[in-house]
Amino acid sequence: MSACTPARTTDATRTERVHPPHSPPPAPRRRLRLAGADVSASIAVFLIALPLSLGIALATGAPLQAGLVAAAVGGLVAGRLGGSPLQVSGPAAGLTVVTADLIHRYGWRTTCAITVLAGAAQLGLGCLRVARSALAVSPAIVHGMLAGIGVTIAVAQLHIVLGGNPQSSVLANLGSLPAQLADLHPAAVTVSTLTLALLLLWPRLPGRAGRLLRPVPAPLVAVAGGTAAAALGGLTLPRVDLPSWSSHALPALPDGPVLGLIAAVLTITLVCSVQSLLGAVAVDKLVASRSGPGPRVPRSDLDRELLGQGAANIVSGALGGLPVAGVAVRSTANVRAGATSRNSTMLHGVLVVVAALLMVPLLELIPLASLAALVMAVGIQMVSLHHIRTVTRHREAVVYAVTTLGVVLLGVLQGVALGIAVAVAVALNRLAHTRITHHEEEGVHHVRVRGQLTFLAVPRLSRVLHHVPQGARVVVELDGSFMDHAAYESLQDWQKTHTAQGGTVDLTGRRPGLRHDETVDDPTGTEADAAIDTAARRTPPGAEAAGPESAGTANTGTECRCRPWTPWRNHQCATAPEPAPQTAPAAEPPQQDRPTHSRQPDHPGQSNPPGQSNPPGQPSRLGQPDRPTHGYRLAHGVSAFQRNTAPLVRSELARLAREGQRPSQLFLTCADSRVVTSMITSSGPGDLFVVRNVGNLVPLPGAESGDDSVAAAIEYAVDVLKVRSVTVCGHSGCGAMQALLGSAPGDGTQTPSTPRTPLARWLRHGRPSLERMADTGRPWPRLAGRSPHDAVEQLCLTNVVQQLEHLRAHEPVARALREGTLELHGMYFHVGEAQAYLLTGADPGEEEDRLFDPVGAADASG
Repeated sequence: MSACTPARTTDATRTERVHPPHSPPPAPRRRLRLAGADVSASIAVFLIALPLSLGIALATGAPLQAGLVAAAVGGLVAGRLGGSPLQVSGPAAGLTVVTADLIHRYGWRTTCAITVLAGAAQLGLGCLRVARSALAVSPAIVHGMLAGIGVTIAVAQLHIVLGGNPQSSVLANLGSLPAQLADLHPAAVTVSTLTLALLLLWPRLPGRAGRLLRPVPAPLVAVAGGTAAAALGGLTLPRVDLPSWSSHALPALPDGPVLGLIAAVLTITLVCSVQSLLGAVAVDKLVASRSGPGPRVPRSDLDRELLGQGAANIVSGALGGLPVAGVAVRSTANVRAGATSRNSTMLHGVLVVVAALLMVPLLELIPLASLAALVMAVGIQMVSLHHIRTVTRHREAVVYAVTTLGVVLLGVLQGVALGIAVAVAVALNRLAHTRITHHEEEGVHHVRVRGQLTFLAVPRLSRVLHHVPQGARVVVELDGSFMDHAAYESLQDWQKTHTAQGGTVDLTGRRPGLRHDETVDDPTGTEADAAIDTAARRTPPGAEAAGPESAGTANTGTECRCRPWTPWRNHQCATAPEPAPQTAPAAEPPQQDRPTHSRQPDHPGQSNPPGQSNPPGQPSRLGQPDRPTHGYRLAHGVSAFQRNTAPLVRSELARLAREGQRPSQLFLTCADSRVVTSMITSSGPGDLFVVRNVGNLVPLPGAESGDDSVAAAIEYAVDVLKVRSVTVCGHSGCGAMQALLGSAPGDGTQTPSTPRTPLARWLRHGRPSLERMADTGRPWPRLAGRSPHDAVEQLCLTNVVQQLEHLRAHEPVARALREGTLELHGMYFHVGEAQAYLLTGADPGEEEDRLFDPVGAADASG
């Protein structure tokens, strides 16, 4: 047995639990474990939730205690039962307008009953598993709804900021604003201005002091500053009034018109559900973008989240609290504070309960003007410029504007209904409106179709195509994403007639380079809907010059059809039409019947070995004699990039060329051709600073036969580019690890007759990984809780751990680690499973188990 081969097959550090025979194994003991990150995150969320809950209760006109009840119930009930572990629920600003209107119409106790009924409706929707359907609402409608609510909140709270009282509607508030400006209350304005200033400036504190103070939530600082100023200045202002809990109002039987109550329940259900579900999706995205190792947070279960929100609303309404929904501000703070489980959400609810019972004298010092300024700022932030730019870019600004105005002038439910109607009208207009133009340029007739090509546009399309001269060269550009069967057949019939009269037709669309005249008939109509996406071919340049035989071969379908960002299955397909075989076997299927994304086998007479020219008398490929096959493959791939991909990325690359590279990560991996870093990490230009070498090795500083290129790349990435993380990525079936285990070059031996090669000298840097694996005193790294399948896989995993230790020996890395500006990560990619694993486990220097956890789809989707 080789000295490098592991001599053990079981994990000696593991112990098995023994239980008596013929009896079930004992149930595992469940213990409540609170991670330190969850505790700190819960405190941060509590400090934000406390002033916001009081402020939202003030804005709705409800008892201030109702905000605390909703915050506590949202943390404890929705946090425990909901499907989004890190989403924090409570009284939301998006519900302020709806709740205020209900209190004004029906009174507080009936509003609590409506909240209970809305929670029951959410439970019913959750049982029907329709949560995903709520995400079908256009984002322009959701953003418009939130913007309208934000405008309503800001205008109403402005009166309290100025020292007055808000009116019942936006128009009434705007109408009374001049009189309010003429009758300012200096004390209220002073406290409100100070609160807003602290709220805006606190996150922007510069220097070292700013880094130390910024973790304290800005809302808490703003309210505390306003309260301190009012107390020290002796200002006479209305303040928070929390009566005894014994007099807290509970729900009563609904009293009012039935249709009005049903509409109120539907409104609360709609707003709470949509806001909570969209918030859960946003939290998933935040968790997926969070860097650094840590426990896996499962993806949100939207149906369970709907059930949890329904239960929370039932409890909150029954206890006299405000309606509950997922809150973006608190959820974002929870994720960014490093929360790892739902314990942080629940613990924040416990802290709210403690504050409501024990901190009443302190809370009653808060001026109402300070809370109003805080809520007004939240309302202004709900009108997001980023959302406006997004909907404008997607040509949905009309939907956004109509929804916003509808919510402001008519109400939430009416505004959303109006937005849905406008969104449907816009979609129908886009589907029916098609612009068809025709112009001639340098002897080529260009027919451009903008919009969806349906049967409604067939008469206009036929009229334009009728004006194209016979025998002309035509390019039909389809700038849309849909073509129905009628339009497809009309275009196909015209194309056949035009080509029969000596003309040529090129069909281009969202994927340039498509050719329509080589598609086959589709009597079933299954190709009609996907006609734009059909990979019809463009005749390669030079095919006509190669003679009839070569031109006929070009239409056989062997040209590469791999497009930019195509699925990576058999990506190494044939990149050029192969010359027609001199003698083809009888059983050989015709070329056009072969799968277009599979590599064509090399048959005698069909292709030449790399570097050889065509046989005498045989047409050369694309009319260019003596063209090497693989050299042409590279040129063809570059040509495809210039034609298809370059127009899509040119603006981004131009920006990077102007601003320079600012990668956030150094990614060190193997040179193996199967490891495609951009594909595995879903990264693009400017994201990763990549170093690749044989075996993903990091030579120690000053090592014999060292390689300064790796050290130089590390120094440049850490000191110059200021990357925030370094990842060492190994992979399965690594040839360098196989060479280290076997007798291939790299075993460290050297004899006079066997001079050491560059490869052997390089693989010397992997010998510490061999020694680490052979050390019986160290536990083996494990893959997803299992032991490695063989010695090669074990060495691949061990090598990742060892190279991370080598990284720490480099001075730039060690210095950045001491300063806390850099993180190190280990990664393993199983090629055969297309599965990535991230290294978790012991801290540096600790000889504990190192575990590679799989990265699932739930961790990366949102």
